[in-house]
Amino acid sequence: MPLIDMPLDQLKNYAGRSPRPADFDDYWARAIEELDQTDLRPEFIPSAFQAHGAECFDLYFTGVGGSRVHAKFLRPTQIQGKARAVLQFHGYSGDSGDWTGKLGYALEGFVLAALDCRGQGGLSDHMEPTRGTTQSGLIIRGLSDPDKTKLYYRQVFLDTLALSRIVMELPYVDETKVGAMGNSQGGGLTLACASLQPKLNRAFPIHPFLCDYRRVWEMDMAERAYLELKNFFRHFDPRHEREDEIFERLGYIDVANLAPRIRCEVKLLTGLMDNVCPPSTQFAAYNRIPTQKSLVLYPDFGHEFLPGSDDSAFQFMREM
Repeated sequence: MPLIDMPLDQLKNYAGRSPRPADFDDYWARAIEELDQTDLRPEFIPSAFQAHGAECFDLYFTGVGGSRVHAKFLRPTQIQGKARAVLQFHGYSGDSGDWTGKLGYALEGFVLAALDCRGQGGLSDHMEPTRGTTQSGLIIRGLSDPDKTKLYYRQVFLDTLALSRIVMELPYVDETKVGAMGNSQGGGLTLACASLQPKLNRAFPIHPFLCDYRRVWEMDMAERAYLELKNFFRHFDPRHEREDEIFERLGYIDVANLAPRIRCEVKLLTGLMDNVCPPSTQFAAYNRIPTQKSLVLYPDFGHEFLPGSDDSAFQFMREM
């Protein structure tokens, strides 16, 4: 089998290179406390798009820092008892996608909520001021701010938790049967949501982004989605005098560090030729998940659509 990373037997035991800050648990406990004190003020506005068998809404809520966050929201027109629900997260710089691709879940009886990540390609705002650069990406947003709570992905991870709470609190949703799914950035956010929401039933990440930043940089694969890491050093620490400090700060928003908190069942799909989110970075997160989990490998595939993945996600959620 061709290799762009470690051999498979090493991948299965790899636990990551990025540091875990000493106050990591306290950092996230305080983050969740901030969300607890935030009035989410969810608002469901009927969408211009409607279809037989489903009701479609634009859901807005207030996230930490005051940003008004948007999600597409679908529910079956007829719900008997309480419905299962799915949270959906999109790829880097994208948006929640078209309504039609979500109708299958509603017609199957699911409630579905698809997040627009704040300040990316969808309708969500990002209002919180941050010192320092974004330069060419959002991983580094807040990296130069003296206040480490200003990291962009801290707020987005909390948005996934907020969305899960809104959905679980709906009177027609079974809070014990809520799953999350997504690919690339969406895969990373799926794992982040699972780590912060202990009630989540299952998670279906595909080639997750936002894992093991130091490994990406050491492999000289900080390109495309991770290019901002290389550019940050080139512009703001060209001699790497603050390298340890920078990777320590990134450790707060490293999904591999959050993975041990996951309590739900996880099914992860990845391609072993992924040169955007290297396989070892994904294994760094997967290998730290302490609960029931399964791994589906595509040896000849990179960071691209994986055949059968949509059907597999659908079946996995139906089993809740």
